[in-house]
Amino acid sequence: MRRHENEPFVVNREVRAVIVPAGQEVKLKPGQAGYITQALGGSFTVYLEGNLFRIAGEDADAIGQEAVKAPELPPNASEEDVKRLAWDQMRSCYDPEIPINIVDLGLVYDCAVTQNEDGTRTTCATRSGASQRCARRASA
Repeated sequence: MRRHENEPFVVNREVRAVIVPAGQEVKLKPGQAGYITQALGGSFTVYLEGNLFRIAGEDADAIGQEAVKAPELPPNASEEDVKRLAWDQMRSCYDPEIPINIVDLGLVYDCAVTQNEDGTRTTCATRSGASQRCARRASA
């Protein structure tokens, strides 16, 4: 986990960013300067020209940072390995405005892993009576 509190940066190449909280995608241009306000969960929240933006971790180089390597499962991963990775991934999902992950925020309370025909499916319960399928699948 990395934390950056008001670390200055200058955009060194055109980069996609998302305005927080509007969700609109924009492109930041080389030479624009701002501050990294949060670097958690593999992405960056930056303050630039009076707005907050989220920059994906894969674009870290555009603001002089290093990308965090995505976690990987071994080919022979067990259902327990998938479940542990799912929890770790959910704990790396942060609100872009506050440094609290979605698990500690109470948005996820359960995670179940089941085998299906084309691999392992991970389902994460987000509130009573509903579930959200995590984007993680591993071949069995």
